[in-house]
Amino acid sequence: MMNMTSRMMDTAMSMPGMDMTAMNELVEACSACEQACTLCADSMMMTDGMGKCAAMCSDTADMSNTMMRAMLRPTGYDMNSMMAMMQATMTMCNACADECMKHADMSEQCKMCADACRQCAMAAQKMMDTMKSMMPTA
Repeated sequence: MMNMTSRMMDTAMSMPGMDMTAMNELVEACSACEQACTLCADSMMMTDGMGKCAAMCSDTADMSNTMMRAMLRPTGYDMNSMMAMMQATMTMCNACADECMKHADMSEQCKMCADACRQCAMAAQKMMDTMKSMMPTA
């Protein structure tokens, strides 16, 4: 079943060369990552020795939200900026996933968060790959 965001994107957005499926996958992955990171940060906040994990999860949640919102406003895309944002999102998601995996054996929240972060990073890479053809030439 198609969600509301997907339906709106299909009817309201038209960008020549834009892979709308990859775009939708990134929006969905960013949303899932934001939620997983927020929940993980909250659960780690009161656990001794988990300050770095909680902070990374909070930062990654913010980054994922920002990336998702930027993707939903394609008419204002500056391709260089969007590519840099996707690269930063991938870097933050991978760093957060690495940190969470250090605790995955004792926290199911951390394991799920790491999985969501990896999915978001993969979706960002896929979107970057599809947008390379849209980059302006010098």
